[in-house]
Amino acid sequence: MNYEERDSHGMYKLFTTDGPGPSLMGAGTLIGNAVFNQQYEDLGEVKEIMLDMRTGQVGYAVLTFGGFLGMGEKYFAVPWKALVLDTKNKRFILNVPKSDLESAPGFDKDDWPDMANPEWAAHIDTYYGITPKY
Repeated sequence: MNYEERDSHGMYKLFTTDGPGPSLMGAGTLIGNAVFNQQYEDLGEVKEIMLDMRTGQVGYAVLTFGGFLGMGEKYFAVPWKALVLDTKNKRFILNVPKSDLESAPGFDKDDWPDMANPEWAAHIDTYYGITPKY
């Protein structure tokens, strides 16, 4: 299911093509969206969107990857700036090879890292080629 199918409020019906997608989007409509790379490999889906309460901006998308029926899934925090909305295919693009995601720093669904820790954030941002925020 993609963000247009989750739009129970009709907020995307007036969408114009001025950018990569609607200028403002509901976070709940993006959870569950697929994430692919530029080689059309399935990298998982958006499980959660993390807001930076200090800045009011989206900090990370938490992706799930691997496993079967929720068992053995690995979670990854990906900097929001590393994702690009693909409006044609109604999914996100993350410009990393699947093998890089398989070896990326991740975590278990029951053991989340302290995403507010600046050292952790800098490590994740650097891994995905984003200039660290702090």
